[in-house]
Amino acid sequence: MTAHAVGTKASRKKIPFYRHLYIQVLAAIIVGGLIGWLDPKLGIALEPLGTLFIKLIKMMIAPIIFCTVVTGIAGVKDAKSVGSVGAKAILYFEIVSTFALFIGVVVANFFQPGAGFQGKASAAEMATAQTYIDKAKNETTLKFISDIIPDTLVNAFTNKDLILPVLFLALLFGFALMKVGVKGNAVRNLVDEMSHVLFGMLGFIMQLAPIGALGAMAFTIGRYGPAALGNLFGLIALFYITAAIFIFGVLGTIAYFAGFNIFKLLRYIKSELLLVLGTSSSESALAPLMDKLERLGCEKSVVRFVVPTGYSFNLDGTNIYITLAALFIAQASGVNLTWGEQAILLGIAMLTSKGASGVTGSGFIVLAGTLAAVRPELAVGVSMVFGIDKFMSECRAITNIIGNSVAAIVVAGWEGALDRKKLKAALDGKLAEQDLDSFITM
Repeated sequence: MTAHAVGTKASRKKIPFYRHLYIQVLAAIIVGGLIGWLDPKLGIALEPLGTLFIKLIKMMIAPIIFCTVVTGIAGVKDAKSVGSVGAKAILYFEIVSTFALFIGVVVANFFQPGAGFQGKASAAEMATAQTYIDKAKNETTLKFISDIIPDTLVNAFTNKDLILPVLFLALLFGFALMKVGVKGNAVRNLVDEMSHVLFGMLGFIMQLAPIGALGAMAFTIGRYGPAALGNLFGLIALFYITAAIFIFGVLGTIAYFAGFNIFKLLRYIKSELLLVLGTSSSESALAPLMDKLERLGCEKSVVRFVVPTGYSFNLDGTNIYITLAALFIAQASGVNLTWGEQAILLGIAMLTSKGASGVTGSGFIVLAGTLAAVRPELAVGVSMVFGIDKFMSECRAITNIIGNSVAAIVVAGWEGALDRKKLKAALDGKLAEQDLDSFITM
């Protein structure tokens, strides 16, 4: 055993388990759930703790994505390499996303979760759902493409609900830096140093994760609680089971052929998964996840391109939800969609799901838009599932982040940009554990 290994173990023993951030987040989730259950009014009153934490995270997302994507592209020697990574990433995203959508259709047809549904949405839920339906009417392919291009360079960063404009601007900036070559070294170094500062800022914010997780979980249980589940408990359970089938079946198979074990990967990113569970937002784990994947052996240039792009184009959990919820609504409304209509629904969802990121309520907008394109009378049915969305969001976010973790490793492997010895050592637990604590102190 090397002196470094001995020193590493010794230093790890000095840190009590309760000082690890992921342990604190787990404890906060449990305490928050108990508060919401035992004292719903107090749980609801704690909502600002979770809301403010997510707001702090969202404040950092746009500049972090810009800097990480730019440094990722600038770190590649030629544009062909970036194009190769991009093409392989998009190909992977489309194939796996289609699997996710298809699994939702298959499960909904087999189990028929909406058949005989007797529940009714409240007036408030129907009114709120109507706002998403109205927004869906204004969503077109042209508008989606138009929204990717910001009005000004600054506007890309001021609209915190949209990730794609920042990603678009980062791609242009990165390729421009690559083209100017040596003359752009000063700017390249500045952006790289800025990314370190931004990660440092986010590290400070991450220390508030337990407080944010407690507030978010207390509110969820206090506001919605067991009584709010009613007849929709079956849909929630089916969604979780379907997501598990996708993670361990589809992603597990992909991981096997890519040379790693899905269970070991989940253990490796457990800190990020707990953070996502507590906050119901995959954005909260974006930066720590990229850091961890780089430590895992994936080249920085691949991670910093694939993961931010995946947050817009590889939303496996959201895809499962869209098709499963759409067919649930059709069944609950007594509408029997033909196989042809379901095929159209699947095809439309493949396009509309690409906009299901960043914007608050975008999942409902996409769901309503997808239903309206197949059977317009079903769009109002989104109100049926509005009340349980908070119980679904955690599973969607966790599935999304696992999907993007697998994507980054797979694409890195395809590109020959994966250190397999480091990958094996990290997943086997032979390297010093790097959790959220390492991120906030880096």
